[in-house]
Amino acid sequence: MDKSYLTTLSRRQFIRQAACAALGTGALTSALRDLRFMNAAVAQSNIGPTDYKALVCIFLNGGNDSNNLIVPTITSEYNSYASIRTPVLAIPSGSLLGISPMNSDGHGYGLHPVCQGAGANSTLGFKPLFEAGRLAILFNAGTLAYPLTKAQYNSSPSKRPPQLFSHADQITQWQTSVPDQPPINGWGGRTADLLNAVQTNAPVSLSITLAGANTFEVGNVVSQYSVSTSGAIPFQGISGTRQTALTNILKQVYPNMQAQAYSDVAFHSLNTGSLLNNAIGDTANTNGGATQFWTIPFPGNGTSGAPKLTNPVSGAVFNSGLGPQLNMIARLIEAGSRTAAQGGFGMLRQIFFCQVGGYDLHTGQTDVPVGGNVLNGAHSNLLYELSHCMAVFQAAIDQIGTMPKHADATFANRVTTFTSSDFGRTFPCNGLGSDHGWGSHHVIMGGAVHGQQTYGKFPTLTVGGPDDTSTGRWIPTTACDQYFATLATWFGVDAGNLTTVFPNLGRFTTPNLGFMG
Repeated sequence: MDKSYLTTLSRRQFIRQAACAALGTGALTSALRDLRFMNAAVAQSNIGPTDYKALVCIFLNGGNDSNNLIVPTITSEYNSYASIRTPVLAIPSGSLLGISPMNSDGHGYGLHPVCQGAGANSTLGFKPLFEAGRLAILFNAGTLAYPLTKAQYNSSPSKRPPQLFSHADQITQWQTSVPDQPPINGWGGRTADLLNAVQTNAPVSLSITLAGANTFEVGNVVSQYSVSTSGAIPFQGISGTRQTALTNILKQVYPNMQAQAYSDVAFHSLNTGSLLNNAIGDTANTNGGATQFWTIPFPGNGTSGAPKLTNPVSGAVFNSGLGPQLNMIARLIEAGSRTAAQGGFGMLRQIFFCQVGGYDLHTGQTDVPVGGNVLNGAHSNLLYELSHCMAVFQAAIDQIGTMPKHADATFANRVTTFTSSDFGRTFPCNGLGSDHGWGSHHVIMGGAVHGQQTYGKFPTLTVGGPDDTSTGRWIPTTACDQYFATLATWFGVDAGNLTTVFPNLGRFTTPNLGFMG
């Protein structure tokens, strides 16, 4: 049930509620953490933003094998890559999509060959985005409680994040960015709580999820609002005259406080759903779905005008779960950034979460044992879906800036999209795929991104080498805290409050990685 009515709290109400929450935890550390957060929220509200910005998190559920997303191309380094990943996982050097970073770290890199489409879609992918300066690549990021060398990894187990290589634990740690404390809320939720103080009476929640409940958006004040790829989720079996009757019942004043509280929440949920669906109506498909609103259509399952995806290398045709989610996020951004007078939400900040599964490829990562082609298989399809759908999403954001109700040539600078995942994968093959790893590479996209550059340190691709725990699992050289603090700074969290959102940030020497404008 929608609880975004909580976002209408005044600053004084926020302090009162957070104080009660702190006292109710029963743990002194939790109470102190909440009290620090209250003070930060009050300070943040005095220097609040006046423009629109959105953060979009794409979570790659299962652990993406980013070792094949970006590959070294210098002969000696590629040979090291190929000698370990051959024959099942190594991409032929001639198939890699070479990129030209504006910064030089002494290496050369190529992207997986599906990261640029074919034919009419040739401009839709990571390589064209990177070369256009709208995509940045972050090397070897992961969950860290402290900076960690291989020697420290071996000699100081207490400094390692707990429960390494576990899906559930690492997902939680990525989404909270606090690996060495019990999970209470997510870094997106803490950010929304902080910035909620500068936008009271928001018509919808600052945190919207297309993938159900998630840890990333859990906050103390702002509740995540779940939306389907079709719009607001209705009450089960309630529509038309039934909904009108229910609305009339909920309008009544009840003497019982519990009944009144339930009535208020349910009434607000119905109103929010109606408001949201009306606001996104302008970007709905027309002609029964045969004509897309967006100039470049989002892929889906092929049944509503949106095409299925066709892998440009293998020719495989498949449905997309990510495309419809990003389509709805684009529609919500268009509505959210419009003023109330224009029929929109008049939001200043929005945080979105979506995810796509299938990345836990212990087997079936490629079709080598069957088809004899390392570029076929599940992972190739997943990377094409990610690359293509992100490029289509960026095209939609660009299109919003040209719409009459926006007419903002800089609108693309207001939306930043980034990837997260449980972990990377092992560098050696297990026979049919790869196993749970640790550090992994990620991409950040948007008009405000300092693109066509790489950030962080590329690992030495040697099993047993200086960046390896011992089995081809890269020890991260960039912490999630640094990655996310860079995004949060752009989003509007002021420097004095960064450690409120990221309590461990002070342990790392570079809190801002510089990939955002």
